[in-house]
Amino acid sequence: MKEKLIDLFEYTFHFNSEMIKIIAENIENVDEKTISLINHTLNAQQIWNSRILKENSFEVWQINPFETLQEINRNNFKKSIEIVHHFDPDQKINYQNSRGANFENTVFEMLFQAINHSTYHRGQINSLLKKDGIDPILTDYIFYKR
Repeated sequence: MKEKLIDLFEYTFHFNSEMIKIIAENIENVDEKTISLINHTLNAQQIWNSRILKENSFEVWQINPFETLQEINRNNFKKSIEIVHHFDPDQKINYQNSRGANFENTVFEMLFQAINHSTYHRGQINSLLKKDGIDPILTDYIFYKR
């Protein structure tokens, strides 16, 4: 299972990076919602990692300086891989959500949430790019694997 999670985080890292690049190349034509969603996508992975690692986290909707997004993406990837290597996927983690409610999930569930969440928002970003006259990028997993 660890190899599959690593593969999915490599996929996530790759297409988050591609999204950041296409936004950067068209920064004058993208709207605030696109910027908000790419930040939120990266923030969410950082938050899930930090819940597992018991570290300080970003705010869910914080806007980071655009020039730091690739670095945040790299750091997220490294931390996610560190978790895959050092945590039992069935280990339960207690954490609080952004509203202060307490929850418990397994490491696997939390990691899969980070992967799935980013896929969902990349789809939204692609829709916004298309609306703004920018060719969206194919981010399907199967295209990544070909």
